[in-house]
Amino acid sequence: MPSSLPSTFRGLPPVVWTIFAGTIVNRLGYLVTPFLVFFLASRGVTGTDTSYVLGALGAGNLIGPAVGGILADRIGRRPTMLIGLIGAAAAQGALFLAPGVWTMAAASLLISTAGSTVSPAAYALLADAVDSERRQRAYALFGWGVNIGTAVAGVLGGYLAAHGYWLLFAVDAGSMLLYAGVVATRLKEPTRAKAPKTADRETKDGIGYGVVLRDRLALLLLPLFGIQLFVYSLTEVALPLAVRDSGLSPAVYGAMAAVNAVLVVGLQPFATARLAKLPQLAVQSAGSVLIATGVALTGLADGIAGYTVSVVVWSLGEVVVAGIAAGVVANLAPAHARGRYQGAFSWTWGVARFAALTVGVAAYTTLGPAALWWTALAAGTAAAAGTLALAPRVARRTAHDLAA
Repeated sequence: MPSSLPSTFRGLPPVVWTIFAGTIVNRLGYLVTPFLVFFLASRGVTGTDTSYVLGALGAGNLIGPAVGGILADRIGRRPTMLIGLIGAAAAQGALFLAPGVWTMAAASLLISTAGSTVSPAAYALLADAVDSERRQRAYALFGWGVNIGTAVAGVLGGYLAAHGYWLLFAVDAGSMLLYAGVVATRLKEPTRAKAPKTADRETKDGIGYGVVLRDRLALLLLPLFGIQLFVYSLTEVALPLAVRDSGLSPAVYGAMAAVNAVLVVGLQPFATARLAKLPQLAVQSAGSVLIATGVALTGLADGIAGYTVSVVVWSLGEVVVAGIAAGVVANLAPAHARGRYQGAFSWTWGVARFAALTVGVAAYTTLGPAALWWTALAAGTAAAAGTLALAPRVARRTAHDLAA
């Protein structure tokens, strides 16, 4: 464990650091998806046919988390992660070799479905490994690993694509298999908790999501987190459209992505160290307002300087909220249902991204950019306020569970 890191990360157990290292390796190979449109064009897939493949890719992010949450509680964290990683690696090869649009769409669906089963199991494993007070730090470290790997992958992907798209697929699949090897050899499956028996009846949660759907507090929090994640997802979806419509080159968007990567990778561990002792939902709400404000500032930008300011603002918000939502969800979950709670949270993330790709883009193109930016500001701020209002209930629930 690097001694130069802030003390907030130093007390985390080895399993957390193993997942952190494996996540970096895995995200270093996150290459195919960002360049998928260019790969499809090289195979003669353009226009409406492209939307079929991209739509299948987005749909998988709605299926995988739900399946991953159930499997994590049913068969275990490690087996679920291995199924997802190996399945996604095989699907990469299938996509590269696919002879037509529909086989490409099927392979894309499998890539995103299998790949997105991994996160709920990994999140549940992190929750198993640390107590409630350190979970936000563990999830922040996990998120930091994602950002480190993604930042490097952005540079690596451009280089490899220039030398042949097959290299993107080879590195992507290879990184997944390498992470699978880490999971198989370095991680141990924790003992899974059983559903408790109450005084008057036996809890019957089954294997589905009834345990989450009966949790009224979770059902209030998850949509609020989903709105905040939707606003954040606009930075990946609508920002490129705004840059293009300003008459700026794709290189400008690449520069904005680099600004975000530098800020998040450089600041996140230190911000987490300073903010970990503060009320976490208050910090989450403040960071979400920053993200919404930064996204809204995109509507005022008309040059490189304006876009840079907007990116800096929402990147600081991203740094502030790191790991908090996942940590809160983990603390709400009964021990026997952590996989399903994290599956529900990951599914919320998938819905948010899918909505940004569909509703967000539709609003931008039909209602106009201004409507999207102002709606994002209003929705993000309102969701942050709703989250803050639920903080006392979350605190009482957590205190009750700790006492029990």
